[in-house]
Amino acid sequence: LMPYLMGGFPSLEASAAAGQAAIRAGADLLELGVPFSDPLADGPVIHAAATDALAAGATPHAVLEVCEQLAGQVPVVLMVYANIVLAGGAEAFALRAAAAGAAGLIVPDMPHDEAGELRAACEAEGLALVPLVAPATTAERMKEIGAVAGGFVYAVSVAGTTGERDRLPPGLEDTVGRARRATDLPVAVGFGISTAEQVRSVAAIADGVIVGTRLVRAAAEGPDEVGRTVEE
Repeated sequence: LMPYLMGGFPSLEASAAAGQAAIRAGADLLELGVPFSDPLADGPVIHAAATDALAAGATPHAVLEVCEQLAGQVPVVLMVYANIVLAGGAEAFALRAAAAGAAGLIVPDMPHDEAGELRAACEAEGLALVPLVAPATTAERMKEIGAVAGGFVYAVSVAGTTGERDRLPPGLEDTVGRARRATDLPVAVGFGISTAEQVRSVAAIADGVIVGTRLVRAAAEGPDEVGRTVEE
């Protein structure tokens, strides 16, 4: 189980406490979002959390400090947009992330064909650059992505942005199966997973389950609610 939390939401201290609560409740990994002003992959709840975190003064450096507080207990993978990574250079960001104890990066708006420099920078610092595949990703493209994937492959369950959905998409098992055939790494599924029943269904076909929007909503209510939701 890999909960997603927005760094700096509703405050830096609260996001660290939410991460601790998720760990105590049994999280196996954490995905820690770095707030960005134009998060193209995120739906309204996570987008709003990023906006609030930025308004409260959260910076990439501050979120890396949150990462440092959590990384000694479970692996922490940073969800970060390409502009943030490239602003000071891929090598510099990878170095900072590794120093903060991060296990890897997910850069959702970094095209596979343009990720070579960042992938090399991550490999130099012992970080996994986790790629995303989607229902529309072809078998040939999945094979290309799987050949150089780091850590695990993130299978996006639906076309579109993050957010809670009433039901899992009918083609999810096919997407996961094609991803499995393209890599020897674990395959984790995210986007649209929000209930315990959905988590159990995904866990039956994938190696990992990523829950984001539901936990960001819980974080607004406090660390105890995050812990309760993860336990659920």
